[in-house]
Amino acid sequence: MRTKHLAAVALLAAASFTLTACGSGDGGDAPAVVSEQSEDKAATVIDKPFEKPDMVLTDTSGKKYDLREQTKGKPTLIYFGYTHCPDACPLTMGNLAVAKKELEKKLPKSELDQLRIIMVTTDPQRDTPEHLGTWMKSQDPSFIGLTGDFPTIQAGARQLGITVEEAVKTKDDKVEAMHGKQVIAFSPKTDAGYVIYNGTEATSDDYVQDLPKIIKGEKP
Repeated sequence: MRTKHLAAVALLAAASFTLTACGSGDGGDAPAVVSEQSEDKAATVIDKPFEKPDMVLTDTSGKKYDLREQTKGKPTLIYFGYTHCPDACPLTMGNLAVAKKELEKKLPKSELDQLRIIMVTTDPQRDTPEHLGTWMKSQDPSFIGLTGDFPTIQAGARQLGITVEEAVKTKDDKVEAMHGKQVIAFSPKTDAGYVIYNGTEATSDDYVQDLPKIIKGEKP
């Protein structure tokens, strides 16, 4: 998918970006008003940037991770998903991993090392720090996995207009965790979330094109 011009996208943004992944569910809160878009861009630059969620979670080494403090002044991408997700999560994180690998050939290491790519689990009961760490390393060793208590995670997602629902067992005895599929990019200059991607539709090429600007706090 590529974003459309303002009139159409402003009306459709709430529906397109808040659809839940790994199942169905309500859309939750709508994202901020669209500011700038282009037909050849996957990114949506929003008019009213999101404040970074005030969450203290647990990283894959079992240590406390203060999201605001430990990503302060760093270009940061945040995604809410879970390791047992059958489709959206491995696709999204895989595309980001491919993009980062490609950018290793194009950007100075000092620049790329500033980037923080974070997945906050929506299934903390199964995604223990150890399990989450193994899964994240299989995507990219630099990726950060965070877990914690579900109410904290859900509240943090809601601050970004992202729907997260507690994992439930389906009729065929599978466990499904409903979550929005947005990837939110935060500026290193303001620490505000100013760019939204639809995680299942943005490609690795989209991220390769946009991340050099996001790392600098510019508009993609």
